[in-house]
Amino acid sequence: MQLQLMMSSGFNVFRVGISFVIMCSFYMPTVDSLLELSPQKYFSTLQPGKASLAYFCQADSPRTSVFLEELNEAVRPLQDYGISVAKVNCVKEEISRYCGKEKDLMKAYLFKGNVLLREFPTDTLFDVNAIVAHVLFALLFNEVKYITNLEDLQNIENALKGKANIIFSYVRAIGIPEHRAVMEAAFVYGTAYQFVLTTEIALLESIGSEDVEYAHLYFFHCKLVLDLTQQCRRTLMEQPLTTLNIHLFIKTMKAPLLTEVAEDPQQVSTVHLQLGLPLVFIVSQQATYEADRRTAEWVAWRLLGKAGVLLLLRDSLEVNIPQHANVVFKRAEKGVPLEFLVLHDVDLIISHVEHNMHIEEIQKDEDDDMEGPDIDVQDDEVAETVFRDRKRKLPLELTVELTEETFNATVMASDSIVLFYAGWQAVSMAFLQSYIDVAVKLKGTSTMLLTRINCADWSDICTKQNVTEFPIVKMYKKGENPVSYAGMLGTKDLLKFIQLNRISYPVNITSIQAAEEYLSGELYKDLISYSSVSVLGLFSPTMTTAKEDFSEAGNYLKGYVITGIYSEEDVLLLSNKYAASLPALLLARHTEGKIESIPLANTHAEDIVQIVTDALLEMFPEITVENLPSYFRLQKPLLILFSDGSINPQYKKAILTLVKQKYLDSLTPCWLNLKNTPVGKGILQAYFDPLPPLPLLVLVNLHSGGQVFAFPSDQAIIEENLVLWLKKLEAGLENHITILPAQEWKPPLPAYDFLSMMDAATSQHSTRKIPQCMKETDVQENDKEQHEDKSAVRKEPIETLRIKHWNRSNWFKEAEKSFRHDKEL
Repeated sequence: MQLQLMMSSGFNVFRVGISFVIMCSFYMPTVDSLLELSPQKYFSTLQPGKASLAYFCQADSPRTSVFLEELNEAVRPLQDYGISVAKVNCVKEEISRYCGKEKDLMKAYLFKGNVLLREFPTDTLFDVNAIVAHVLFALLFNEVKYITNLEDLQNIENALKGKANIIFSYVRAIGIPEHRAVMEAAFVYGTAYQFVLTTEIALLESIGSEDVEYAHLYFFHCKLVLDLTQQCRRTLMEQPLTTLNIHLFIKTMKAPLLTEVAEDPQQVSTVHLQLGLPLVFIVSQQATYEADRRTAEWVAWRLLGKAGVLLLLRDSLEVNIPQHANVVFKRAEKGVPLEFLVLHDVDLIISHVEHNMHIEEIQKDEDDDMEGPDIDVQDDEVAETVFRDRKRKLPLELTVELTEETFNATVMASDSIVLFYAGWQAVSMAFLQSYIDVAVKLKGTSTMLLTRINCADWSDICTKQNVTEFPIVKMYKKGENPVSYAGMLGTKDLLKFIQLNRISYPVNITSIQAAEEYLSGELYKDLISYSSVSVLGLFSPTMTTAKEDFSEAGNYLKGYVITGIYSEEDVLLLSNKYAASLPALLLARHTEGKIESIPLANTHAEDIVQIVTDALLEMFPEITVENLPSYFRLQKPLLILFSDGSINPQYKKAILTLVKQKYLDSLTPCWLNLKNTPVGKGILQAYFDPLPPLPLLVLVNLHSGGQVFAFPSDQAIIEENLVLWLKKLEAGLENHITILPAQEWKPPLPAYDFLSMMDAATSQHSTRKIPQCMKETDVQENDKEQHEDKSAVRKEPIETLRIKHWNRSNWFKEAEKSFRHDKEL
């Protein structure tokens, strides 16, 4: 408590002097670079009441170079807040609280005078924004309350009613630019308002925010609330969370809600005009003054933060206002004439202001030379999203940008992930955001180098890598052929692909103990969260062909499931334990704690892949946009239970019982939650008119006939009723409710080999024809034309040979669909 009081009082004195410090910075020299001091010298410089951030490290440590660059960038902004920054060089012989153990040398320390306030692991101070945000957050612990649930927010709100206002903000994570902006605002306004901060999406949703993807800031008007049972009014800041925007927003909150004027509107100036906001004058006269004032107050609350609202007293004016006008609109720009309007509805006034603000935003975009979105027929929603987020700054520095000159050298020097994209294509730019999100999650934890190459600039190198559509992600490892990512274009699936490829597959298990640890999930427990099923092939040492087929399948399954192989002399010990006749496959389901054995006699690689992919499917899954292709490829009628939320456990139990009793072997039973997958409502509307109440069980025969059958809504979804209904369907005694049109689901526009088109356009004098489909080769092989090595002989890659082998059957096409984003859906 004593330390807390000392920090609070000392910091208030320190804050009062900050304006003087900043003013004096124009006349006094400042230290722009990071001070380097010895421990003894550093502690002698600490002053009572003054904050200081120090990083203790060995003078010759190369591991700190990146962090020191960011710390150096933070020197100037922290100095602006009166906080000194120093690098303290420890000598190896010195042993102290801060220069002792190696783990202590990976931390930064914040002092107030000689008192240690907080220590920060350096991985939390990942850039200059994080450094400034964390330091101010630690100093402002009284002014900024961090909360995690609605109850805490309600308690703070109740305690401040009639006393002070609240500034509530949500940021996605501590240390990001939005968090820094809030902390800088709290530094200035923390004594006038109570700042409340959260990173919990659920808390933001609970106060009524629908768009929870971005940071939010609300102003809670609690000071005006005298009735403790009444909720504080809330005003949302609609601009992005930057220090300047928050400052301007708070300025508008401090301005009077409503001002009465009796002068020429052209001469009126308020803080709103100075901040670039328009003014709305509600014209009043003595006979209707009370009603006009109530209307003006209502408009003022609705336009708070967007415009200034004034009550214009017509009877006291010396200038003439058109008799019919009851609203005067004044823009913030100088020289723009007043608008005299007749608007008899509050919503019309609000709409007029917001419409004009929208026009100003569009004009500003045009002034910035921002072109409008060229929205393609098949990519309209994606293009719209990219255009909307065009000003979002991505941390592209977390990935290495490749060129034709650096591509080969980079991917040869390290294991690399390469994103091939086109800067002009909407899908590429949308996926680039997911790719950067993966880079953020892997920062400091992965040995894989994340890179990117813009094929719009370097089409030749992309063509040589067999890239004919965008975006494509490929993994390059030394001594191995490139592996293409064929999953969904999202952060979660790509992260899983990268993490599961940290090791080579199939894993060669060399002992019974290692095999048991592998099957229990202990051997690769850090990967279990990405793959809940582990596959182990059991073979005697002489089963060469069977092992080759399994290895081929394991290579194809890279990035989707963990596969291992055991082929030692004592393999019979494992096969006897799990009742598996060699060759065999063991499926370890970690979430269920079960191990299933499957014989592999006369089973080829493609059959093994299908066995594994089928094992990854759930018996009664929740269907989503992402997993639908995996179940759709089974070519079975879909038995779908539509629900508006979680399904009744009794329904689930009834259907799973029928699954185990083999009643549903010819169907794909699943359920769809309209709250998680809203597109399901559109599907139902295609089946029914009008839409019946939920839950609703439907059988859809997509693959033959297109008939849709509905389970009787007046019957309970129990085993007996379901069996009877299915028997009627089989006997043809049930009538369908609709028949889906027999049409192929294809993109509205055909796919194009864009790189071939670009090269053809730019190489008019070249007679060389670009092949339609190039073989995927190891980048370590030099291109003949580039290096003019005519004697170099290329070997056909194993990947190509495997594809040729599998093309002898139609299976490969189906297996490919299970992992590729199915464009026809």
